[in-house]
Amino acid sequence: MDGNKDESERCISIALRSIAAGDKEKARRFLQKAEKLFPSKKAADLLHSLDNGAQNGEARFNDQSYARKRKTSLPKESSQEKENVPADYTSEQLAAVKRINGCKDVYQVLEVSKDFSESDLKKAYRKLALQMHPDKNKAPGATEAFKSVGKAYSILSDKEKRRQYDLYGPEMQPSRPSREHQEYSNGFDGDISPEELFNMFFGGGFPSGNLNRRGHHHTSRRTYYTYREPQQSESGLSLFFQLAPILLLVVLSMLSSFLVSDAVFSLQRTDKYRIERKTANLHINYYVKDDFRAEFKSDLRRIERAVEEEYIGQLRGNCFRERNYKENMMWRARNYGDARLYQKAMDMTTPSCDNLQKVYAS
Repeated sequence: MDGNKDESERCISIALRSIAAGDKEKARRFLQKAEKLFPSKKAADLLHSLDNGAQNGEARFNDQSYARKRKTSLPKESSQEKENVPADYTSEQLAAVKRINGCKDVYQVLEVSKDFSESDLKKAYRKLALQMHPDKNKAPGATEAFKSVGKAYSILSDKEKRRQYDLYGPEMQPSRPSREHQEYSNGFDGDISPEELFNMFFGGGFPSGNLNRRGHHHTSRRTYYTYREPQQSESGLSLFFQLAPILLLVVLSMLSSFLVSDAVFSLQRTDKYRIERKTANLHINYYVKDDFRAEFKSDLRRIERAVEEEYIGQLRGNCFRERNYKENMMWRARNYGDARLYQKAMDMTTPSCDNLQKVYAS
């Protein structure tokens, strides 16, 4: 009897391993054999659970298979969803970006002929700068295209840079290894950034700082080497000769400040220029110092002519800025279809231009 009990336990152990391996038929056979050899509650319970749980287990097995299939299909579905997400740029925008980035010639970038007019150049720049601006065009490479448009305009709008470009091509420098020409580099590294140029055209004002970054870079590099050389040299005389030009410049600048005399007049009232006068010809107000009459009475006609020329020059500059700002605002309004902005541009006054007309009419 004890031998049958041991054999029954062995059959139960085999049945448990078969259940774990998923072989239910083999487990059932060994459980039935264990019951014949030595009936026990453990074998009966396992057999009962196996018989009653066959259908439930099959259902669970199917659920688990479905869950595994669902899990493996999720990445595909999410990748499909990802592919179906619409791009935030159009095919036309991408094509325009590729065209500009593929151009090697600044005339091709702006799509202008070599005999273009100033209005043609501005019109081409406005159109492409708005199309390529990173805030409006999200296509890959739009930022590089925007920079290329700005740099192309900076070359073609400058007579000297354009002449250099027409002579030497994109490198804009002759082949001889002159230090000056090496530092000039190519015209695409302009004195003004594409973003600053864009702001000038589209109402961002007129930039005044950080426009000569290339020059500052070379200056700092030359200063560095000037500083290193005295450390490498043990001669105090060498240090003196290196500092002598700097000291000479300091002395000359101090002397020039003493030698330069004050201006004869000012168009604005200040503490120094307090006496108000008016030109005899155009009746332009200007201000002089207290000793003006005694010192410059004989040159009065020449001085008043200089006053009028400076006044008209200021009006011309301000008139150009006012008209350019108004024109750019109207252009932007038409491009974006903004009726309110267009009306605002139309209502904008140009006082300097009006004053200039009055001067010419008088």
